[in-house]
Amino acid sequence: MHNSAIIDTHLHIWDTHRLRYPWLDNSTALNRPHTIREYQQVTSGLPVTRMVFLQCDCDPVQRKDEIAYVKESAELDPRIEAIVPFAPIESGSAVQPELEALAADPMIKGVRRLLQGESDVAYCLRPDFVRGVQLLGGAGLHFEICINHRQMESAVELVRRCPETRFILDHIGKPAIKDGVLSPWREQIAALAELPNVWCKVSGMVTEADHAHWTIDDLRPYADVVFDRFGFDRVMYGSDWPVATLASTYGRWLETLEALTADCSDDERDRLFQRNAVAFYRLA
Repeated sequence: MHNSAIIDTHLHIWDTHRLRYPWLDNSTALNRPHTIREYQQVTSGLPVTRMVFLQCDCDPVQRKDEIAYVKESAELDPRIEAIVPFAPIESGSAVQPELEALAADPMIKGVRRLLQGESDVAYCLRPDFVRGVQLLGGAGLHFEICINHRQMESAVELVRRCPETRFILDHIGKPAIKDGVLSPWREQIAALAELPNVWCKVSGMVTEADHAHWTIDDLRPYADVVFDRFGFDRVMYGSDWPVATLASTYGRWLETLEALTADCSDDERDRLFQRNAVAFYRLA
């Protein structure tokens, strides 16, 4: 059982009665409300002290409504201290007024515009997209990179083109864990880690493995690559709840990450589970 404080940097909550989430039409297991009250129940007894909400890809026209919903949830549970909403980054310079408005809200720390579903693996290198990400840096916001492993090469180049913007890679770039394939993801992670303005979120690994039969040994080679390349100064814990419930309970994923870091020092584990999140998300 994990006893020291945890900051969950990848929380999703949604209410399908209130907002529209088109992607949930294809997921019967997830297509229902997952609220902060349920999160409280599944984490009962665990020392989760703070959470960061990540946008849940609702209908883009409802993106402000999603922020309002999360703020209402934060009134019920003040441990929600940060929000990473959606913004239409692909709009290029036209997105600047929206980014400035988001940056004026102290709870909003960055932006996530999903890339994982784009068929063009180089979508993030389109000029307007690059410009939008560059504007994030000027607004004091970071960009969350949510891709699959086929898009890693382009993500590395995006970071290179935006040296004034901070990045965090969600779900370690979604490598092909189920197939046991390391390359070229391993080499691309190394290239990404060489860039000083990018961090890596240790989250979402179980959903890239065999949902029903994964083991710690399936995940270990990928975790080892991340810790070796990023060290423990630029990694942080995320649950990816409730998406991760497709493959694991909250407690099992936490226990798995503890096992994967069993040989690490207390200081390294504290940075992974707490201190790096405070610094990156600019928490009080």
